Amino acid sequence: MAVYIYSITSKDHPLRLDGLDGVGASPSRLRTVTAGPLCAVVSDAPAELRPEQGDIDAHQEVQRRLMADGTVLPLRFGCTAPDDEAVRCALEERADDYAYRLRQLEGCAEYRLLASQDEEMLLREILSESAMARRLNDKIHDGTADPDAAPRLGELVAQETRARQEALASGVIEALRPFARKTDANQPGGTDFLDVAFLVSDEQDELFLTTELSLAHQMGEGFDFRLDGPLPPYSFS
Repeated sequence: MAVYIYSITSKDHPLRLDGLDGVGASPSRLRTVTAGPLCAVVSDAPAELRPEQGDIDAHQEVQRRLMADGTVLPLRFGCTAPDDEAVRCALEERADDYAYRLRQLEGCAEYRLLASQDEEMLLREILSESAMARRLNDKIHDGTADPDAAPRLGELVAQETRARQEALASGVIEALRPFARKTDANQPGGTDFLDVAFLVSDEQDELFLTTELSLAHQMGEGFDFRLDGPLPPYSFS
């Protein structure tokens, strides 16, 4: 029977799995597959697996329980194998790699930071600080602009927005980098200018959180910082 794989841990991990539900409409009991020094937490895979909220929550709850007791190499939602023996073979074949990655994640959690800036505030800044943008905007409003003034202004504002937001994102990351073992920046979506994951050790956790809060206060109104964590270190596993 196909198996669903949640995490890889050391076989010395406490593995408190009691009371946890696996994925699927009729979740099966969680169990472990061990090979040498490694252990995989698995359950029978449901016949149909979709990323529904209940299953995602069940997957996440297994990670949270395991993280509370030790180091976890979390697998992303939806990872399956043909059977227990296939899982055991994978643990054996990639034992050195998995052991190394577990050592890298020891005592760490992931924090994900997203940030955006109010668009009207940003436009006001650009018009205030860019003489060219301000002249074009004034001519458009008083009716003396060339026909191509509006597209030129739009392109200029877009260029200024990219430059300013890239500088903001770089500044935030560099301010927090000293308190993280690793960072993983993603392409921001929507109105966000920042989407980055930080791998933070227990020893640096307080400094990281304090610095992030200080940055958010320094940026002031018009900026929206959203920090999520501590999370399973998916971005670094």
